[in-house]
Amino acid sequence: MANQTFITQEGLQKLEQELNYLKTDKRKEIANRIQSAKDLGDLSENAEYSDAKDSQAFNDGRILELGEIIRSATIIKEHQGSGAVTVGNSIKIKDEETGDIREYEIVGSQEADPVGGKISNESPLGKAFLNKKKGDMVEITLPKGIVRYEIIEIF
Repeated sequence: MANQTFITQEGLQKLEQELNYLKTDKRKEIANRIQSAKDLGDLSENAEYSDAKDSQAFNDGRILELGEIIRSATIIKEHQGSGAVTVGNSIKIKDEETGDIREYEIVGSQEADPVGGKISNESPLGKAFLNKKKGDMVEITLPKGIVRYEIIEIF
């Protein structure tokens, strides 16, 4: 059985667009490269042919991967107001040591972008925040040591 993949509607649409591109335009491009390489003659020592076949295998693998992700996708619903952090929530946290305040959105692994403030529900940081409530203290062990955060807002 496939693993469940949490994703936003927007993220799912991006994956579907990529899948469509790989199945149509990219496949045609690779087929043309293979045909051009065949036209050059001896395939046993034809680097272009070998490279095009590698590209074809990679493309087909990505098509299979995307198909599985899309089939196992669970759309993240809008925040329901349960009071606890769930996938799809944004949170505002305060670093207890530095006083820095940060905002993160908890997303599925396919949409994670830590620099952009989107952390995966499967990451150590994301896991630590799940099911916590406003005012809760969360301790996370990072390479630099233990860091404590207070959840100051869930939205």
